[in-house]
Amino acid sequence: MTGPWFIETLARSGDVLHRHRVETLPIRIGRGYDNDYILDDAYAAPCHALVDVDAHGTLVLTDLGTKNGINHAGKRGSRLALAGNTVVRLGHTTLRIRAADFPVPPELVDRTMHGWEGALPGLAGALLVSIVALFTMWLADTQPFRPFRYLLALAYGLGAGLVWSGLWAFGNRLFGRHARLGRHLFVFGCGIAALMLFRLASSAVGYAWSIEVFTRYGSHVAILLVAGMVYFHLATVKPEPRKRYAVICAALAVLGSGLVLISNDQRNGRLADELYMSVLLPPEMRATPDDSVDDFLADVAAMKVKLDRERQDGGGAGSGE
Repeated sequence: MTGPWFIETLARSGDVLHRHRVETLPIRIGRGYDNDYILDDAYAAPCHALVDVDAHGTLVLTDLGTKNGINHAGKRGSRLALAGNTVVRLGHTTLRIRAADFPVPPELVDRTMHGWEGALPGLAGALLVSIVALFTMWLADTQPFRPFRYLLALAYGLGAGLVWSGLWAFGNRLFGRHARLGRHLFVFGCGIAALMLFRLASSAVGYAWSIEVFTRYGSHVAILLVAGMVYFHLATVKPEPRKRYAVICAALAVLGSGLVLISNDQRNGRLADELYMSVLLPPEMRATPDDSVDDFLADVAAMKVKLDRERQDGGGAGSGE
């Protein structure tokens, strides 16, 4: 290791808050003005620590008899050998010391999409949220038309979008240096639009071809879409590492689906969300032929035989006790 030396003040996230260059060793660190590196920290001593090399050429940080000492990896000490990635805490200040020849990794591929910033994605997201809120209100509205109800639904939708996106923007400001509220609002708008489209498409397809899997297990697709929305929020906060984000979101989706299955089993005694298809659409949308009355009565008779057998088995077990 050769000089000059760089003392880096780190945030809790590990980001560098300040970098100070020192040309020669030893380096005196403390709160006093006669130090080479001054700590603006009431919990640091006037002369807190000294950085120098030992007889073997190793960079060493030595405590100068302070009350709070040197803290590394949760342990307090008075002397610590320093490598380029060694993080220490002096008082309430987290530091790292590196030489000028410390190797750095290659640059990351820029996936930030700088052209999709500012008001444009925010307006697009707000428009998607508004369309979903108004369309959902229109589908559920069974009363005479009143503009106030639609304005209220619009306000609720935009308010929910701003709260959700604002929380992500706050995290983006903490960990990514920029809020990117517009981008997060766009992600939210795309997410709820995808949820609405899936709901409409699954209802139409399920009703047209009697595909009951959409009715029974459609909530798991919704959970997967929400996990995808969280993935894009995380990728907006910090574009890397995307593979780790994908694993985390996949684990959250599996956990959510498992909880839904357990809840269904405890509440209804079955894994499915619903026992039968609850969405009724115009008969013209049916693509499969309807069963005849004879087929329906045959199914009822078969169901009666099964229920009678189960009732007899239950009665026999009760009488045996």
